[in-house]
Amino acid sequence: MNEQNDNAGLFGSGDEAPSNHSNNPHFNDLVAGITRRQILASSAALGSLAFLGATLPSLAEAGEQTVASQPLKRRNRLPFTAIPTSRADTISVPPGYKATPFIPWGTPITGRYPAFADDASNSAQDQAEQTGMHHDGMHFFPIDAQRGLGRQSDHGLLVLNHEYIDAPLLHPNGPTVVNGKRVNAEEVRKEINAHGVSVVEIRRNVRGEWDVVPSPRNRRITAATPMQIRGPARGHKLLQTRYSPDGKATRGTQNNCSNGYTPWGTYLTCEENWAGYFASADADMPRELSRYGLRSSSRFGWNTLPGDEFERFDATRKGASATADYRNEPNHFGWIVEIDPFNPESVPIKRTALGRFAHEGLIFAPAKAGRPLVCYSGDDSQNEYLYKYVSRDRYWPGFSHGRLLDEGTLYVARFNADGSGEWLALDITNPRFLKACLTARVTFADQGEVLINTRLAADVVGATKMDRPEWGAVHPDTGEVYFTLTNNTARTLADAANPRIANAYGHIIRWREQSRDHTGTRFNWDLFLLAGPQTDSRGPDGTALTADNTLASPDGLWFDPDGRLWIQTDMSGSQLSNGPFGNNHMLVADPRSGELKRFLVGPLGAEITGITATPDFRTLFVNIQHPGEGSTATNLLSSWPDGPGKRPRSSTVIITREDGRHIL
Repeated sequence: MNEQNDNAGLFGSGDEAPSNHSNNPHFNDLVAGITRRQILASSAALGSLAFLGATLPSLAEAGEQTVASQPLKRRNRLPFTAIPTSRADTISVPPGYKATPFIPWGTPITGRYPAFADDASNSAQDQAEQTGMHHDGMHFFPIDAQRGLGRQSDHGLLVLNHEYIDAPLLHPNGPTVVNGKRVNAEEVRKEINAHGVSVVEIRRNVRGEWDVVPSPRNRRITAATPMQIRGPARGHKLLQTRYSPDGKATRGTQNNCSNGYTPWGTYLTCEENWAGYFASADADMPRELSRYGLRSSSRFGWNTLPGDEFERFDATRKGASATADYRNEPNHFGWIVEIDPFNPESVPIKRTALGRFAHEGLIFAPAKAGRPLVCYSGDDSQNEYLYKYVSRDRYWPGFSHGRLLDEGTLYVARFNADGSGEWLALDITNPRFLKACLTARVTFADQGEVLINTRLAADVVGATKMDRPEWGAVHPDTGEVYFTLTNNTARTLADAANPRIANAYGHIIRWREQSRDHTGTRFNWDLFLLAGPQTDSRGPDGTALTADNTLASPDGLWFDPDGRLWIQTDMSGSQLSNGPFGNNHMLVADPRSGELKRFLVGPLGAEITGITATPDFRTLFVNIQHPGEGSTATNLLSSWPDGPGKRPRSSTVIITREDGRHIL
């Protein structure tokens, strides 16, 4: 998510205000001693960039030579024509492909299956039975994948996030506000129900088209759905509220951006810019609120309505204890939430061992039988951190489940100037962590408090501030980890690794763990790509980007089964309205050769986000979020996907080849 709305009042930008005031070194301070040539050393002829601090064989050398050491002729791994930038209000894909809108906001999926009303007059209950607004992270579960396996490609569950809402479009004439307060409870309930997650059973019909299946598996999880809290913070005093005096239960998930999925076949939704949904009038907010950017007013004003369902968004201390009010309600958000998509009666679980921050997503290293499970997540805010979790117990296919995400060690990354890196444990039993706390004069009562205050714990150990860590992806063959650093316009000093002042363009970093199973604490890193115009960029091959692949604000990342990296952009403001980039788009990179091409361009004002595919790789699902961003009922800035005069609607797009073959 990369909104840049200057409206500071209700319904304004959902981006968290920077709240990291620690003295930890910024990423650019750490790499000042590295030359641009070292970082972007091109080895396209060998098929791979060299990792800093080590001489590594290229992928081409390692896997594509004959017995006689003669290189094999490589097939074209990007066999499509790069498409140009565009500012048209449509979806553009290469010749030979087609893109079909699917399950847009308001599609009936459960309950009474209420039809979408073009004038947005649907009720709050209708919205609870329709797909939510602003589609984001997503995963396709084959219908035979209940144990984590599954190869069926014509029938499955499509599970997707709904990150936030455009309130002016959600209601016929926008939201009702009187003297800065919300006064219509039905409107706010509809907004709450437009958030969360949709589980949609889909099947390919005899014509090869995808249909929604009326199914008991279809489900909406919203910002009001009852949930359980598990892991080290379960039952903590900082989670006690009027609704949950024992701190073990909560309601709802919201601002769900990217996602993840487990080896045992469950969905993980990730709570990102949740802090703006709450308000506190307390002048002395505790660190678990102030370090996460809570303010005296909230983004949507839900807290201004009477009634328990709305008062929970007011974190002001009002009662004699935490069980008498909602001072701790914000501590129920910022977690990874596990959902069993195959069991509509299951209760979603917030897994606290994975830390509390603005989670962009959660990606897993290759799961190996008999070894601990490893996963990564980024904190999407300026100058925040990258994290890794290593389970205490070992993963066993067919037997392991969500408890692996309850007991383990959370680490935060430090990137060193010589191209090495270190994972720093956020563990109250770790002597190094305790020493860092003593030096910083910061105390934590227990591990639960460490995880509720994950950002502060990371400050204490000296993690490296990064430029808005967003989506991650792990190469299916090499295990290399890639993360987008979308942008940081607050930068005032340039250096080798971040060579632009006020970095509006962003870049992609990658690292290789020194341990084969990813459980170790050392890694080597380099930069995969510096986004920007042709005059200020470097592609995966070490050369400047061209008209075929210029991009800015890289956000979504995904590896396809053949190890190609799909990159989605989330530009806004002037980057969309003028300059070389056009509308937001999606590109494909071949890390072996360094080749990069633009594959898709979206409609006006939209972010390209969320991507998944069927196992046979003949259907690609991509999400188009907030087309016509900034639209109102009387000023529609896009009419995609329904056509002239219709409200723009976030939607999934189904991409296939016209000849029915594999996508690539």
